Amino acid sequence: MGLHRAPSANGTVLSATQTHVDHDASPGGRSRSHSRAKAGSGDSTALDHSAPTDTNKHKSSNSNATAITAEADAGQGDDDEDETKAKLELTPDEEGADLGPFEFKPYVLASMLDPKDLDSLRAIGGTEGLLKGLGTSGSKGLGQGHDRQGGEGGEGGEGAYGADIEERRRVYGPNVLPQRVSKSLLQLMWLALKDKVLVLLSIAAVVSLALGLFQDFGTPLPPGQPKVDWVEGVAIMAAIVIVVVVGSVNDYQKERQFQVLNDKKEERGVRLIRNGEERVVDIKDVCVGDVCLLEPGEIVPVDGVFLGGHGVRCDESGATGESDAIMKLTYEECVARRERGEASNHEDCFVVSGSKVLEGVGRYCVVAVGTKSFNGRIMMALRTDAENTPLQLKLNALAELIAKLGSIAGLVLFSALMIRFFVQIGTGVPERTANQKGIAFVQILIIAVTLVVVAVPEGLPLAVTLALAFATKRMTYEKLLVRVLGSCETMANASVVCTDKTGTLTQNVMAVVAGSVGIHGKFVANLADNAARSNAEDRKHPDDFSIDQKDMNSAMGAGLRTLFNEAIAVNSTAFEDADPESGERVFVGSKTETALLKFAKELGWANYKEIREAKEVVQMIPFSSNRKAMGVVVRMEGGGCRLYVKGASEILTKKCTRHVVVAQNSGQNAGNEVETQAIGEKEKDNIARTIIFYANQTLRTIALCYRDFESWPPAGKKNDENEVEYEELAQDLTLIAVTGIEDPLREGVREAVAKCHKAGVTIKMCTGDNVLTARSIALQCGIYTAGGIIMEGPVFRQLSDAEMMEVVPRLQVLARSSPEDKKILVERLRALGEIVGVTGDGTNDGPALKTADVGFSMGIAGTEVAKEASDIILMDDNFASIVKAIMWGRCVNDAVRKFLQFQVSTNVTAVVITLVTAIASTTESSVLSAVQLLWINIIMDTFAALALATDPASEALLDRKPDKKTAPLFSVQMYKQILFQSTYQIIITLLFHFLGLQILGYPSDSTTQQDTIVQTLVFNAFVFAQIFNSINCRRLDNKLNIFEGLTNNWYFMIVTLIEIAVQILIVFVGGAAFQVTRIGGREWGISIALGVVSIPLGALVRCMPDAPFERFFILLHLLPNPEVLPTLKPNSSGEEWNSAINRVRDNLGLFSNVRGGRVRSSSFVIKSRSARLRDEGERTTLPSLMAMVPTLVASSIGAGWMPQPGNFADPASQDPSKSSAALWEGKIQIHPDTKPDDLAYKRWGPPQ
Repeated sequence: MGLHRAPSANGTVLSATQTHVDHDASPGGRSRSHSRAKAGSGDSTALDHSAPTDTNKHKSSNSNATAITAEADAGQGDDDEDETKAKLELTPDEEGADLGPFEFKPYVLASMLDPKDLDSLRAIGGTEGLLKGLGTSGSKGLGQGHDRQGGEGGEGGEGAYGADIEERRRVYGPNVLPQRVSKSLLQLMWLALKDKVLVLLSIAAVVSLALGLFQDFGTPLPPGQPKVDWVEGVAIMAAIVIVVVVGSVNDYQKERQFQVLNDKKEERGVRLIRNGEERVVDIKDVCVGDVCLLEPGEIVPVDGVFLGGHGVRCDESGATGESDAIMKLTYEECVARRERGEASNHEDCFVVSGSKVLEGVGRYCVVAVGTKSFNGRIMMALRTDAENTPLQLKLNALAELIAKLGSIAGLVLFSALMIRFFVQIGTGVPERTANQKGIAFVQILIIAVTLVVVAVPEGLPLAVTLALAFATKRMTYEKLLVRVLGSCETMANASVVCTDKTGTLTQNVMAVVAGSVGIHGKFVANLADNAARSNAEDRKHPDDFSIDQKDMNSAMGAGLRTLFNEAIAVNSTAFEDADPESGERVFVGSKTETALLKFAKELGWANYKEIREAKEVVQMIPFSSNRKAMGVVVRMEGGGCRLYVKGASEILTKKCTRHVVVAQNSGQNAGNEVETQAIGEKEKDNIARTIIFYANQTLRTIALCYRDFESWPPAGKKNDENEVEYEELAQDLTLIAVTGIEDPLREGVREAVAKCHKAGVTIKMCTGDNVLTARSIALQCGIYTAGGIIMEGPVFRQLSDAEMMEVVPRLQVLARSSPEDKKILVERLRALGEIVGVTGDGTNDGPALKTADVGFSMGIAGTEVAKEASDIILMDDNFASIVKAIMWGRCVNDAVRKFLQFQVSTNVTAVVITLVTAIASTTESSVLSAVQLLWINIIMDTFAALALATDPASEALLDRKPDKKTAPLFSVQMYKQILFQSTYQIIITLLFHFLGLQILGYPSDSTTQQDTIVQTLVFNAFVFAQIFNSINCRRLDNKLNIFEGLTNNWYFMIVTLIEIAVQILIVFVGGAAFQVTRIGGREWGISIALGVVSIPLGALVRCMPDAPFERFFILLHLLPNPEVLPTLKPNSSGEEWNSAINRVRDNLGLFSNVRGGRVRSSSFVIKSRSARLRDEGERTTLPSLMAMVPTLVASSIGAGWMPQPGNFADPASQDPSKSSAALWEGKIQIHPDTKPDDLAYKRWGPPQ
């Protein structure tokens, strides 16, 4: 980093990396005097930023100006050297940069955070000096566009306050990182030409051309012989150019598609304040001086200085390596703490880009963006090329193996032909001139090198790259943004998807449709049409009454309305903004909060902004998935403070001791006073029945409560700088209302779940809602099916390892679950060998998203932390998009396998026939010339990759079960096709090559023209065999309809037509270049008929049973033997504790329980889902089997000393004060349609 200077409040200039202090000679002057300064405090302080800053040992100087002047005189001799060094370290744009109206250079601001230096901020006047120097307001932010924004400490339109957005971007740069310069088409061509094999072939082609020219024009030729020997060299070079151009164009197109994808990944919105209004802008539009907002789950996009907030803690481990959460304080608070000697390394006033907001809300002033921000510099330094996906790595390894085999074949051919060549030279038969011998040698070299070119499957990596590029582009159109390419392949074999409920299965368009004010006043939206929601038939209290939601104001007094409205407006971070598409005013933020704000607005209550501005916030308690609630403490006008809390109704209502009173007679509700009553047993029962009633209608129930405090902080409560623990506050609450919020199911969710089940993918729902709401939604979606169980998170996480492994396969709904529960579930599923996909939207979902094989984050409701941890972003938050991801994943895998089947078939045939015919030939010539082989190479690699890798996804892909992790690239069906297609093509090629004259009825003393006709027919038949085999390869299974979906793939049809057209053109006009001649209708018919045979042959092979071939391929070690037990079970980390030991422990505990009579021994075999109980089970590994032997022997001893753990039969066994019935009541349920003879029913069903 270069030397950075900035004027402080009194003219002192700060150096970020040197120990210089500059003094402006005049307010507008540029002359400076240099001096060394010691670290000190005060307005005139200058600091050495390169030295460690120990805030606790900071010393001040009472005469800073004197010390600086004296030291300046003493150190004058060093100034020249220091100045030279400083100039060398200055960045080019710093020395003469035009700062316009701003006081600080870009890198001066950036250097405050690298390293964090409070004294640097003090030197420029603290927060006040920073805001003034940047021309912004800490409360209102910047003006919009060219508006002049007055601010604190400045006059509107003067200096930096008059700068517009464009001026800020000019001085401090845009908030974008420069795009990586992609390779141009010419560069890609040059890279392709540098391939060693192509270089060798090019050299051979040049030599061939030179010898051909000499043969044609340098030596006399017999009369009538055409001068065509030079044509082959030109044709080979032309073919090389075509191969390079076609491959490079494909690569260029692929790079452009991935660039578009990367640009899409960078898109995100940032919340900030401009013109005093909250709004969401694109991340690219944020500039220095903006006042941005912090909220839980956000990844900080820019560097800044914290201006204020409540309970903000950031995880900076990803940016700075600090593993602890860093508390954010204002500059003034940091200075005050340091002066009291209370400064800590775990708190500061700097907001670092790339860090994650763990909790709290706040605002900060942006000081560095783009490449000047901390994270921007790191990202620029760490830029690397994209890594290959697992499938690409597999195929690269396979391509390398095939290339080695091809190279061996080429070497064998070259050696065999050279041996014969030398023998011919020795015997003198046939007679050749020196020039002819040279040509013969070059032909040997060309045919051998061409064989290697054909054998090297450069189209294999291209196929998977094209398939991924095509799939990811199409997936973007279908609202799936792929962040990690490998996830595309992994989803193909996903066997379990753990999904959230809100916004994924439901629409996330929430609205308050029912509720209860206090305990007795039940309100329902459109009561006349929704009388069933009033629970009139279930009432037990005479004071209960129902009212239409729109008439609520008449049933509540002014005081209760104000209380209700404040509980909604103040305890919320949502806000109103203009919709970017329609321009309408809409609420932005948490969908639950926006539903409540909309509810208040529809009732005509006071505007939420007015209420928020009128209230002084003392403490904010952000939402936490652990406490299922959020709160805010505000100061009351008459003195004292009030806590507003909202959250899960069944949790908060248990903390309530009073409730507000509302009566059906509106006269009793008049006045500003809010009447409350104590909650007794009848009231508790009323509340519980209300919550259950709403939950059974799939309504999310949110309770709103309050509590008053006479003073703050409350007497006797634990506090840290006026921050009181939530648990200390959330006691003796008063219930205001329970609201029932409707979030309708998304259209097509039930069908999407059914498709997943058909595809062999189990769906497990993890939700924070209560068990009744979760059960109702799961039944509607079709997730909760016979044999499945429902459990609550707190119970699930208390299970032992053995119990958990037994429950997990049958678990279909996990209610009241935390992100940690979801992570545990994912780990257990992966331990069972499942391939797991997980959806998540919150910050705490990050670990589960990372643990899963594929993580899906929500594009609308998801936090930036969740998106960063995920592999695929659901841009519409729709569960049906997960089904599309499965389809496209399988489509990619199938596309690669189709190409693989075609490529290997062609490779084997081309290598065998070239090898055999060249060795059998007396003139060292192959059945296919070098140019013909290069044309076939284009068909086999580039064209085939383009045609077969672009088949679109279809729902037919969901008709099969997912493949296992260990499934090989080649299936039995693929090997069958390769075997028969290659054998057929080899037979017809060799048959017509050696016996073509007799088959076509030509005399034995045939002419050269007749020989050329036969060779043209062979070449034509071989090419058409490849074209029709590519159609045959469109289907990998044993179904016969190979034309299914053909009209949906225009790439395939166009490529096939191009291949046919070019082949016809070659035969008609290729002539000497391709060593072909025009053939008649009979020969055309024969060659096309021989090619068409590939299709009925493929159908015949599909009708053959797989079992005998599978045994044959296993004998050849082409397929793994399923009957061989693995000796080691693979795991994700490779370093886990031996699971056999854990199994011993769990089994000892099981035998102990059996002996105690608490739990019956379970014969339940671990399965992945109920539908596969009899078919698919996890194979027990050898260590586990051996581990059972000592278990059986030791069980009788172990039962005597093993402690009794908590278990299914009695979860309260470790806590005798709690009854089992109380703990398990409603905590675990088995589907009512489960058959009584089902093992799960016997295990967890109701007692017989």
